[in-house]
Amino acid sequence: MEFLRELSQIIEERRQNPRPDSYTCTLFASGEDEILKKIGEEAIELILAAKGQGRQRILEEAGDLIYHLLVMFSLKEIKLEEIEAELRRRHGG
Repeated sequence: MEFLRELSQIIEERRQNPRPDSYTCTLFASGEDEILKKIGEEAIELILAAKGQGRQRILEEAGDLIYHLLVMFSLKEIKLEEIEAELRRRHGG
């Protein structure tokens, strides 16, 4: 999980300091609707992968979905720690 935090920091850095050669920066420039659309697309692709495309495809699509969720979290200024705290709260601790 440490790498998710590192990746989240990289994404935040790209949001604050755009680079023209960065896919992440392209996503931020495309706006909220496009980022949310990508999340929807990746979620559907993950479902399809889970319905018979094999373990490797599930891993690939899960990675894509998580990455795009991290981009949206950055856009909305939501930290992974906040998500973790919400999950802990739901679990009762």
